[in-house]
Amino acid sequence: MNRKKSHLLLLPVLLLLGACAGEQPQQPGQTYRILTLTPGDLTLTSDYAATLRGRQTVEIRPQVGGTITRILLDEGAPVRKGEVLFVIDQVPYQAALETARANVQSAEAQLKTAELTTSSKEALHARKVVSDFDLEMARNQQLEAEAALAQARAEETNARNNLSYTEVRSPVDGVASMIPYRVGALVDSNISEPLVTVSDDERIYAYFSMAENQMLDLIQQYGSLEEAREKMPDVGLRLGNGATYDLAGRIDAISGTVDEGTGAVRLRAVFPNPRHLLRNGGSATVIVPTHHRACLVIPQAATYELQNRVFVWKVVDGVTQSAPITVYKYNDGQNYIVESGLAAGDVIVAEGAGLLHEGVRIDTADAAGSVSTKTADTTTVADTAASAGEPTAQSEK
Repeated sequence: MNRKKSHLLLLPVLLLLGACAGEQPQQPGQTYRILTLTPGDLTLTSDYAATLRGRQTVEIRPQVGGTITRILLDEGAPVRKGEVLFVIDQVPYQAALETARANVQSAEAQLKTAELTTSSKEALHARKVVSDFDLEMARNQQLEAEAALAQARAEETNARNNLSYTEVRSPVDGVASMIPYRVGALVDSNISEPLVTVSDDERIYAYFSMAENQMLDLIQQYGSLEEAREKMPDVGLRLGNGATYDLAGRIDAISGTVDEGTGAVRLRAVFPNPRHLLRNGGSATVIVPTHHRACLVIPQAATYELQNRVFVWKVVDGVTQSAPITVYKYNDGQNYIVESGLAAGDVIVAEGAGLLHEGVRIDTADAAGSVSTKTADTTTVADTAASAGEPTAQSEK
C-alpha cells in the first residue's frame, strides 16, 4: 500500500518535470529598421589637393643696374598698375641722357654744315667751277651727317629709356610680396631674386590633378572633354585651416594630355576673390561634386561583404532573403548607389545586416519603420543556409 502511494505521488512530479523540460523559453525579438526603396538624388564629392595661383603673377626685376635709392611700397600692400615701386640711382642715367642730347645737337649742326656745303658745290658745279668728284664728295658727307644725327637721336632715346627704367613700376594691379632688398642694395637685370612679386588676385586659379580613370568617368558621364568642362557643376574650396570658402568656383581648363610620370590630368578651377582672402602660392582642397539623379540609395549599414561581393537582406513575404548587389564605385562614406540587384519598391533591412541570417521572420507591423524580428529555430536556419549553399552575414564576420 505504501509502495502504491509512492508511485501515485511520483507520477505528477514526473509529468510536471517532463512538461517543464519540453517547454523552450521564448527569446525576445530584436528590432531592426526596414527601408522601402524609392529613386532619389545623391551628390557625391571628391577632394583634390590644389595649389593656388593669382590670375597674373609677375616677378619684377630692374631693367638697368644701380643702387636702390628709394622703396615706395610696403610689403604685402596692394599696388596699382603703373605705380612706382622702386627708384634706382638716377644720377649716371641723367648724365647719360644729357650727353646724348648734346650729341644730337652736335650732329644737327654737322648736318646743317654738310647741307650748306652740298648746296654750294651744286651751284659751283652748275657753272663748271668744281668737278663731279667734288660734288659727289659733298653729297656723301651730307649723307654721313644725316646718319650721324639719326644715331645720336637713337642714343638719346635709349638714354631716356634707361633713365625711365630707374623708376621700377608695377605692370599689373595686385598685391606685393615680401621685399628681399633694401635701400642701398646694388641690383641689375641679372639678380637671382626679383625685387618684388606682384600677384593679380582678383581671381584665383586652383590647379589640381585628377587620376586618368576619374577623368575617363567624367568624359563618359558628359560625353566629351569639352562637354565635361562646360556642364560640370560648380566646385567648392576648403582652405588650409579647414574652413570652407564661401564662394563657388568653376573648372575652366582641363589638360588635353596625361602626365606620363604620374598618370594624372591637370585641371584648373577659377574662384572669385573680392576680399583677397586667397593668396598666390597658397594651398587648398578643391571639392568636386557629382550629382546622381533618380538612383537607388541605400545606407552602408544595410550591407555586408563576402568574398569581395556586397549583399543586402531583402524582406520577401516577411522573411529575410540574401541578395547580391552591385554598387557604384564611389560613395560618400555613409551610403551606396545601387547599380543592380535591387529595384524600386524592394524592402530591405536598413541596419544591422551583420546580425541577421537567411530566413529570419520579420514583423513589418511597426509603422515607424522599425521591425521586430522573430528568430526561427536555430537548427532549422542553419540547415536551410547549409542546404542552399548561401553565405550568411555572420559567416563573413
